[in-house]
Amino acid sequence: MKNNFKRPSAVLFDFDGVVVDSFQSHYGAWKTAFLQLFKTEIPAFPHDKLAGKSPHLIAEYFCNTVGQPEKSLEFFQLKAACLHISTNPPNLLPGVVEIQELLAQENIPHGIASNATRLFVKNSIAQLNLGFTTYFGLEDYTHAKPHPEAYLTLATALNIPQEDYVNTWVFEDSIPGTQAAIDAGMKPIGILTLNTEEEMLTAGSHLCFPTLLEAYEFLSK
Repeated sequence: MKNNFKRPSAVLFDFDGVVVDSFQSHYGAWKTAFLQLFKTEIPAFPHDKLAGKSPHLIAEYFCNTVGQPEKSLEFFQLKAACLHISTNPPNLLPGVVEIQELLAQENIPHGIASNATRLFVKNSIAQLNLGFTTYFGLEDYTHAKPHPEAYLTLATALNIPQEDYVNTWVFEDSIPGTQAAIDAGMKPIGILTLNTEEEMLTAGSHLCFPTLLEAYEFLSK
C-alpha cells in the first residue's frame, strides 16, 4: 500500500460524522425535547464546544442555558425518545456501503462504536440497509468518548487480539473520538466532516480522508 501502510487487522467506525450525517436528526430531537420541557426555543448548537461530546454533556450544557442543570437527565431521556420514534433516517455519507462490503469480503473484523444511543444506531442501520452487524452505543459503556472504553468494548466483541490493536484502524471525525482511539492503543484515521486535516493530524490521526469513499479507494489499491 501507499506510504508503507499495512493493511488493517481490523477496522472500527465512529457513527455520526463518519457513517452518517446525523446532525439534523439529533438537533431536531434536541429542539423538540427542549421546547416540550422548557417551553422555549433551544439556543444554537455550539459546534466548537460540543461536537463529538457525550449527549449527557450536551444535555447539561443546554439545561445550563436556562438555569436548570438538575433537569439534564430528564432532558437527555426526552431527546432520546424523540430521536427513537423518528422514521426519517440520517443521511448516509459516501463510501460506507463500499468499504463495509470490502471488509466483509476480506474477512476483516469491523464494527461501530458510537456516543449516540444504541437504538439510534440500530434503527439507522436498518433504515439505511447497511451491513454492519456489530455495533455499540452510549448505554454500553460506563464512560463515553474520549475515554477509550467504547473502542475497547467493540474490539473485545470482535475478538481482536490485543497485539493487533496497534494495526486496528479507527475512523473518527472528532477530536474526542480520536483521543479515545489513541488511548485504546489503536490507529486513528481522520474523516474530515467536522475538522480540518491539520486539526485531525495534530490530534493524532495517522491518515485523513474527506469521506469513507476515499478511504475505500485507498484500501482497494
